[in-house]
Amino acid sequence: MRIPISEQILTTAGALFYREGIRAVGIDRIVEEANVAKATLYRHFPSKDHLVAAYLTQRHERVILQLREVMANVSDPRGQIALIFERLFEKADSQEFRGCAFALAVAEHGDSERVVSVAREHKNAVRDIFRSVMERAGATSEQPAAHLSLLYEGALATVAVSRDPAAVLVARDCALSVFDVAVRASAPIGETAQ
Repeated sequence: MRIPISEQILTTAGALFYREGIRAVGIDRIVEEANVAKATLYRHFPSKDHLVAAYLTQRHERVILQLREVMANVSDPRGQIALIFERLFEKADSQEFRGCAFALAVAEHGDSERVVSVAREHKNAVRDIFRSVMERAGATSEQPAAHLSLLYEGALATVAVSRDPAAVLVARDCALSVFDVAVRASAPIGETAQ
């Protein structure tokens, strides 16, 4: 089955953007690598800005789907937190890993409201996933989800700079401590000594 042209362009552009950087990759390079005419690219994506936003949207959907799969496969909220970070560790333990695609895109293309909007949507969706885990665990405060989200973001940034994926495991351990403290703090009086 033949891949739709727009998907072919997006896959090629996404790989190049993540590997080499958005500013470093021009439209001519994408056209050449995707083996399409420039007019075809522009018919599907009216500008590079549209192409970058589409790449980020596609990546957002993929990451959120992976996080939701964790939620579906592990019923224990604490186990969900651990597995989210362990999956991130698996990704980070790769030569191709450059860190958070959304942070990289905003750093390079932050003058684009379209790009910034997709990045914000992604960050909010990740925080919402942590919020839903904490709610299922009985934590009523918003603060633990914000802490977990920040640990996740910090792990991404640290690995991108240090090139040491073990930082994700440190973040996982911190996240589990945040989880434990939040659940204990939310427990009714008399149940906190368990």
